[in-house]
Amino acid sequence: MTDATAEASETPAKKKGMLLPILLVAALGGGGFASTFLGVWSPSALLAPGEEKPAARAEGAPGLDFIDVPRIRLSIPNDPPRTLILTAKIETGTADRAQVEHLMPRVSDAFNSFLADIDPKAFGRRGVLEIVRAELVTRARYVLGDAVVKDLLITEFMLQ
Repeated sequence: MTDATAEASETPAKKKGMLLPILLVAALGGGGFASTFLGVWSPSALLAPGEEKPAARAEGAPGLDFIDVPRIRLSIPNDPPRTLILTAKIETGTADRAQVEHLMPRVSDAFNSFLADIDPKAFGRRGVLEIVRAELVTRARYVLGDAVVKDLLITEFMLQ
């Protein structure tokens, strides 16, 4: 009878001992997945040792200017008709400010042309703002040059 009692008491201890490593592996795996998914680190960066990350820009770093793009107000044919209002800023170097201001009518034209060609149904879909931003950056770089346009900030995107 003592042998049966000893075997019965060892079985739950073995189960508890096996459960801890399994939970630990699952927690570490989930944490690793979450950190790569959120962009904290990249496994591909470990495989490419020769590449260095560019230095992060500090907010308000010297030598950067934000130039206002004139507000765009565009009628969208829909049932019922809606109005798109977009306000943006172009991030550029201080030395390129005059060039950006001089070519702003071309930038506004490129932005208006793109926004007018968007299917009205697309504005109701998820992720449209990211697509619009990426396309506007592309058009700004086409007009002004890749070196001039650092980034584009959308400060207002409203559908009425």
